[in-house]
Amino acid sequence: MGKIIIQNIKKIISTERVASQTPLCGEQMASLECIEGGYIILNDDIITEFGEMNSLNSCKVEGARVIEASGKMVMPTFCDSHTHLVYAGSREMEYRDKIKGLTYQEIAARGGGILNSAKLLHTTSEDELYRQSLDRAYEILRFGTGAVEIKSGYGLTAQDEIKMLRVAKRIGDSTPLTVRTTFLGAHAVPERFSGRREEYVDEIIHTMIPMIAAEDLADYIDVFTERGFFTVEDTDRIFNAGMKYGMRAKIHANQMSNSGAVRVASKYNAISADHLEFTGPEEFRSLKESGTIATLLPGSTFFLEMEYAPARAMLSYGLPVALATNYNPGSSPAGDMKFIMAIAALKMKMTPEEVINASTINGAFAMGIGESHGSIAVGKKANLIITRAIPSYEYIPYALTAPIVDTLILDGRELDINAIR
Repeated sequence: MGKIIIQNIKKIISTERVASQTPLCGEQMASLECIEGGYIILNDDIITEFGEMNSLNSCKVEGARVIEASGKMVMPTFCDSHTHLVYAGSREMEYRDKIKGLTYQEIAARGGGILNSAKLLHTTSEDELYRQSLDRAYEILRFGTGAVEIKSGYGLTAQDEIKMLRVAKRIGDSTPLTVRTTFLGAHAVPERFSGRREEYVDEIIHTMIPMIAAEDLADYIDVFTERGFFTVEDTDRIFNAGMKYGMRAKIHANQMSNSGAVRVASKYNAISADHLEFTGPEEFRSLKESGTIATLLPGSTFFLEMEYAPARAMLSYGLPVALATNYNPGSSPAGDMKFIMAIAALKMKMTPEEVINASTINGAFAMGIGESHGSIAVGKKANLIITRAIPSYEYIPYALTAPIVDTLILDGRELDINAIR
């Protein structure tokens, strides 16, 4: 790797003189620290210096590989803190049902949805699952994502959940992506436990969690707490069991109703509560008291044609807000963080500064890596996007589908965007 200098940068976006220890909250998200006409110095995989070009002297350049960034901007890579990137096949036939007017719940009740993905995954070998998922990993890299959380949840048996988490770990080992993994056995009740949900919860607690912990496969534990899926009581039991094995809570909360999920998330100091479409002041208070990050997934809301989460009310209340793709085959078949930012700006009225902060530094904190990722600060990981020549950072969420990534630097290594598979 060695020493790299990126010079003549039009604008450096999201700089911090001292690396933050906490996510940005409320009105803090409305501003971006930027440097006009700057440089960044990388040593191996760490940012060691940055500043204005007039402070870059020849002795600093000596022995370094120089990257010319005239007319371009540099920003942190995106941190996508909620995905279901590992899955088998696709579910475009359900898309036909959706177009005909069936709801997400109605499709699930007919044996579609998560259960359909579980059937496909069960018959797919680990190597084939890895091959399919690796394609998606390279896809999100091309879009500028450098760190990603990957959930299980399409296995619904101990063996298949473990298979998913092993694949997620392999993606972290074999690509430049920083990967965090989440066990989501409580994603749906499998057919073999039809009408016996609590028995399936027992299996999660007494069989799955110990087996997954024995292989050190999951950083976090998650539950889809929603009417027709898992109750607050189920969630409490599962989180209590996961905590004993060192798995911190994340939660699918209030996507389709006010399910009470935020209350249990706050009880366990969940690192994030995700979705939150049906959320109000009482839940805001709980989230603020527990320090839980509100992670919004507007790609799902867009695809399912639902009401969007009240982002402006959350920001006014002073909450830390993150954005993520929820990349999955059923409700958000899209892994482009830039598109998610555009939806958040258009539909949830978040400003360009807010969506950039929500997709970088707060996304990093929502997967537990905020002290090393998500902004440009001395001592942080050298995970950077060098953009194409763009007029302003406001252009990023404005230009809905225009690619902005020219070059990626991940762990201090320069990647040709056109060479990423």
